Amino acid sequence: MPPTIAILSTGGTIASTSAEGGATPSKRGADLVAAVPELEAYAELTVEEIAQVPSYDMTFETLSKLAAATERVAAAGADGVVVTHGTDTIEESAYFLDLTLGCETPVVFTGAQRRPDEISPDGPANLLTAVRAASHEQFDDGVYVAANDEVHAARDVMKTHTSALETFGSPSTGPIASMTRSDVRIIREPRSYSATFDVGSVTSEVVIVASGASMGRRSIDWALEDDVDGIVVNGTGLGNATSELGDAIADAVTADTPVVVVSRCQAGATAPVYGGGGGGNTLQSYGAIHGDDLPAHKARLKLAVVCAVADDLEEQRRLFVGEEAER
Repeated sequence: MPPTIAILSTGGTIASTSAEGGATPSKRGADLVAAVPELEAYAELTVEEIAQVPSYDMTFETLSKLAAATERVAAAGADGVVVTHGTDTIEESAYFLDLTLGCETPVVFTGAQRRPDEISPDGPANLLTAVRAASHEQFDDGVYVAANDEVHAARDVMKTHTSALETFGSPSTGPIASMTRSDVRIIREPRSYSATFDVGSVTSEVVIVASGASMGRRSIDWALEDDVDGIVVNGTGLGNATSELGDAIADAVTADTPVVVVSRCQAGATAPVYGGGGGGNTLQSYGAIHGDDLPAHKARLKLAVVCAVADDLEEQRRLFVGEEAER
């Protein structure tokens, strides 16, 4: 008996067509499935509409709805879930589900760089890759992104190019699997590589502040005036910031606002090496959290989830650092 795969559609380029004023999502999930009859060779499919939005407009409310739908179809017996999604924020949505899902069912996100009404759209091939992964016997849990004949772990994947088909990569780890015409080649163990949090809705306000040459402290001061729940500093190198930002980070932690420091470098982890006013070691001594190799946008999601389940600064720090699965 073939596995059952639930397709949950949310819009994005994979479902968009040209329109006056700009391309917008117009195709339903059933339309995407109908365009790829080869899917039937791998699984029995169900299709459900969750949203019809470009992914740059994805919200925590929609993500919570998607997570609830995933839990529901998994409880109803789906062997796997495929989410069709825009590529702009697909890595964020996948990571959010990886952080919050309680079910042990593989969830594979996929999307497209070219619309269905463009020459050589990549959506059909990517959808086939996602269904093949979700229905494969070695994928029994975890959240992934499938595109361009590769499957990546949600925690590690990044969109690296604005328009190229081969945009998705995992700079620090590489992909989970690659596809041939007849086989799924497993490169590293398919599983979740993230800590998981029991959270309902997420309403935390977490802002990202960039460091760079001559960057002052105003962005953090404004964030504190707005009483944000957390701050992510997109630092340089190993997780450093300007001296002015360092002083502001110290003030933020003193005000019980969690601060996570990451690096704007595409690969590699932060490390508390440097001193001075904004060096990573100094920031750690102030109470800032080093974000390992998470990019700023994923660190923001994780901190928002952590702030939704804990109010105490020390507990937030403990949960953020946590015990992530060994990678």
